[in-house]
Amino acid sequence: MSESVPSLRALAHPLRLRILSLLTGTEMSAAEVARELEVTHANASYHLRLLLDAGEIVVAGEEKIRGGVAKRYRHPWRAADRPGGEPPPPDHTDPATGEATELAVAALAEELRRRHRLRRPDVGGALTDAELWVTPEVFVEVRDLLMQATSLLHDQAQPPRSPGTEPVSLTIASFPMRHDPS
Repeated sequence: MSESVPSLRALAHPLRLRILSLLTGTEMSAAEVARELEVTHANASYHLRLLLDAGEIVVAGEEKIRGGVAKRYRHPWRAADRPGGEPPPPDHTDPATGEATELAVAALAEELRRRHRLRRPDVGGALTDAELWVTPEVFVEVRDLLMQATSLLHDQAQPPRSPGTEPVSLTIASFPMRHDPS
């Protein structure tokens, strides 16, 4: 995940991860997000504002509702589709980067536990964990295949509860590691 510090901090909350997932397949207002996730409108608005400020979501439009105006948000999951294009690479010398990454990983782990409790045991899934030694070329090939799978799921995402769809979970963490002699 090549993200900036503000972006990583915005991702460091399980509810915000769920909001990003929702907004991948459709545009939604804060009220719709609140209903779908069973949180208060104020809570949904707060988290949407943080995601918007971090550049993780965009305002996709506005609609008139009961005399007011409601913003509709979406998550352009490809960084190149966000305002400003690709985020800058993280500054690995900045101590805040390490902290932000750790917070994002912790939120991801919590969200994975929630999703795992919702799994359908009657339908096979896939779970793997590995710490392996491979050539850099093999790692790049595997990473590219994983990104192809990610792209397929994100590009085919539908609005929640669309006929003929079911919720699925995909969590990937794939990265080269430093050699730790201990």
